[in-house]
Amino acid sequence: MNSAQVDAYLRRLGVEHPAWPTVDVLRELHLRHLQSVPFENLSLHLGEPIVLGEKQLVDKLVGARRGGFCYELNGAFAALLKALGFDVTLLAGRVYGDEGRTTGIPYDHLALRVRTVDGGEWLADVGYGSLSHWPLTFGDRGEQTDSAGLFRIVEAGPDRAGVRGGSASADGDLDILKNGRPEYRLEVRPRVLADFTAGAWWHSTSPDSHFGRSLVCSRVTEEGGRITLAGRRLTATAPDGTREVRALESDAEVLGAYREWFGMVLEEVPRVRER
Repeated sequence: MNSAQVDAYLRRLGVEHPAWPTVDVLRELHLRHLQSVPFENLSLHLGEPIVLGEKQLVDKLVGARRGGFCYELNGAFAALLKALGFDVTLLAGRVYGDEGRTTGIPYDHLALRVRTVDGGEWLADVGYGSLSHWPLTFGDRGEQTDSAGLFRIVEAGPDRAGVRGGSASADGDLDILKNGRPEYRLEVRPRVLADFTAGAWWHSTSPDSHFGRSLVCSRVTEEGGRITLAGRRLTATAPDGTREVRALESDAEVLGAYREWFGMVLEEVPRVRER
C-alpha cells in the first residue's frame, strides 16, 4: 500500500495516522474497523468476484466503501497494519459447528497474529462476524474479558471424531473460545493470502456453504452493540443483548438501510442466488 492508500483507509476508519505501531494503536484500529467496515457476503449474491489481492481488497473496502467476509476484511486489515509498521502473520482456521466440532474446510477462516513495537503479540480478527472487540493476547491461556464477552485461547486437544480434514492430533493448534464455547480452531503455521483462494472459492460457489444460502451485513455500533441486515430483516442488538427487529417491506427500504446503517450505496437489492 502506498501512503495515499493508507491515508484513505485510515479516513474510512476515522483514525489519525499513528506515530508508532503500538498495542494502543492496534486496539483503536481493531475496534474502529469493526464499527466502520461491515462483515458482509453480498458480493456472492451480486455476481461480484472475490479476488484475494491486496489492491482489489483495498479498492473494495476503501474505494467502493464496501465490506466483505473474513478473507477480505482480515486480508485488507493485514495490509494496512503492515504498512503502518506492525509485524503481521496470516493464520488459517476452521470454524466450529453447532455440535462443537471443527467441521469447516481447510482455510475456512483467516485470522491475524500481530506483533507490536512495545513487545506484545496479539490475535486480531476483524472478519469473523461476532468475536472480540479488541485484539486478544496471543500467549495468554487464561480468561480475557472483552466488551463482547469472555474469551480464552487454549491449546487444542486431539481432534474430535468427524472433523473434516482432521488428523490424530491438533499439532499445536489453538482453540478460540467465546463465553466457554469454541468458535474456531486456529493453526499456528504462517500462511500467505493466496493460500486462502480455494477456501474463498468454496464459500463462493458451494451449496454447502452457509454464506451462499443467506444474506448478511453486520457491524459493531459505536455504543458496543450490533446492527445487522439479514435479507429484509434489520436487527439492532444493544450492548446488554436486547434486540429490536424490523421487517423491511420494500426494495427502497432495503437499499436505504444499507445506505443509512452501513454507508453502502447499492444499485440493486441483493437476493440469494442458487448455487
